[in-house]
Amino acid sequence: MFLRRLLLCLLCCGTVAQADSPRVLINTTMGDIIVALDDARAPVTTANFLSYVDDEAYDGTIFHRVIPGFMIQGGGHLPDMKEVESKDEIINEADNGLKNVTGTLAMARTNIIDSASMQFFINVSDNEFLDHSDQSCTRAQEQAMIEARQRGLNKPVTCKTFGYAVFGKVIEGMDVVHDIEIVQTHISMGFPDVPTEPVVINRIRRLDND
Repeated sequence: MFLRRLLLCLLCCGTVAQADSPRVLINTTMGDIIVALDDARAPVTTANFLSYVDDEAYDGTIFHRVIPGFMIQGGGHLPDMKEVESKDEIINEADNGLKNVTGTLAMARTNIIDSASMQFFINVSDNEFLDHSDQSCTRAQEQAMIEARQRGLNKPVTCKTFGYAVFGKVIEGMDVVHDIEIVQTHISMGFPDVPTEPVVINRIRRLDND
């Protein structure tokens, strides 16, 4: 009886936690996507993303990089491929235990660990190679490699990527995500994998929790 009550309690608590998580509506020219954000395990990333949402900074941007079987990336370019001005870069929370599985929302970045700012992507496959792991480079190892390259030294890389920070998951609209995934692409302004017909993010807005 005690174990049954404990299980029911855990299930109820889990439901409440999910219901209380911030949700956003990504309204695109191809349909709506609803995402639940994980502010408990990715507080910095979630707060950063919501700051852009509240500033309406994503309005009119596009999904500018679409690779079938991999991901769709957006939030940083306009239809003419002009880059949108972003805020400061944030700390990488890829070590939060969340994985880059199908339907998850993660931050895009350069090869520098803590370089994410505005652009995000939605995984359309289980992309384990994007996850943080015990074999991931530390910040000290990465800095040493950067400094070595600046001196003209190309030492073998002995560690894996630090990872890409997951901070949410699509809860409605994966059909829209997959529709975007298979649009025709081309090279535009030197950028590969750009949809031939722009997939515009009309707006991203918070949704009130029920």
